[in-house]
Amino acid sequence: MNRRTFARTLAAAAVASTASPIASAYIAAPTSAQPPAQSPPASATPFPLSIMLWTVFNDLPFEQRLEKVAEAGYRNLELVGEYRTWTAADFERAKAARKRLGITFDATAGLAHGVADPASRDAFLDALRQAFTPMETLEIPAMIVLSGNVIPGLSRDAQHQSCIDGLKKAAALVEGRSIGGQPVRILLECIDPEENPKYFMTSAAEAIEIVRAVNHPQVQFLYDLFHEQIAEGNLIEKLEKHIDVIGLIHVADVPGRHEPGTGEINYENIYRKLAELKYRRMMAMEFRPLGDAVAALRKAKEQVAEAIA
Repeated sequence: MNRRTFARTLAAAAVASTASPIASAYIAAPTSAQPPAQSPPASATPFPLSIMLWTVFNDLPFEQRLEKVAEAGYRNLELVGEYRTWTAADFERAKAARKRLGITFDATAGLAHGVADPASRDAFLDALRQAFTPMETLEIPAMIVLSGNVIPGLSRDAQHQSCIDGLKKAAALVEGRSIGGQPVRILLECIDPEENPKYFMTSAAEAIEIVRAVNHPQVQFLYDLFHEQIAEGNLIEKLEKHIDVIGLIHVADVPGRHEPGTGEINYENIYRKLAELKYRRMMAMEFRPLGDAVAALRKAKEQVAEAIA
């Protein structure tokens, strides 16, 4: 299961739950009475590290997943709309667990509409408006958005322009808006053509061109290194040329979307380049561990610190 499939599954669950309020399975079970074992503090990194939650601990209730994240030594976390079917009590339990463990939710995803289809523009903007409520409740200051699939009968130029126009409208909605003391940001992400051959925005170069055309500090590019290695490569060159518009980086190796060091991407060089470029925004681990998830996440964090040291 990938993140797009995971988001669609959540959306289906939300539709199914409209007849009666059903608590999310992620927080339905009671949590452990004992606090989780904490990993030894790792060396500091110049940019903060996070975890995209859909990739790990999916068999546990939500609060226990947060405990595992803390056990792995992370204090930032990204969601894919896991809260979509939560009750008010579910939100309160999640907030209490987050506070107890010192975890920040730095981004979320899962909007049902993309920006490449002008016919769904109003639906996209309405979904974004509705997302502000859970974002504010959980103090999530960034929303990841997608282009959506190619629209039959619509030219590529028209879809390219639709992405620009839609993001400009989104920028107007977040203009001057802040959550938890941080400006609300819109992060445009590409998907590689192997994962979704129908997807419109497969090129980081084109996505960056769109973000530059929008020309708003609260609209940035999410640089997913896994997707870009498959789609076009030249990972470091894009960092050097476009670090100013990169608002978030996602990490996984190719092939397989597993932890760094299992595939073909030289993450040590990437980490060193990011330090050299003085990147200070978030980097999130979005890999599916081959073995024990806590151990893999700890190792991934240590690799960042060691490469930069």
